[in-house]
Amino acid sequence: MSEKLKEFTEIPQEFVRDGKQFLVRCTKPSQKEFLQICKAVSIGFAVMGFIGYFVKLIHIPINNILVGGA
Repeated sequence: MSEKLKEFTEIPQEFVRDGKQFLVRCTKPSQKEFLQICKAVSIGFAVMGFIGYFVKLIHIPINNILVGGA
């Protein structure tokens, strides 16, 4: 019984220890790195937005043809 209790308390302790190690290893990005990440994310959002817009633009007429405007 005590082994299960010990194992049950060991898991959160290991999680906290790993979390502390992760935070110690992390470094704050420089302004140049941050701007590069922001540009990449914004380009990704724009590309995905255009893809979604064009898919919807093509889907609506095809759907109207198939369904017959019902």
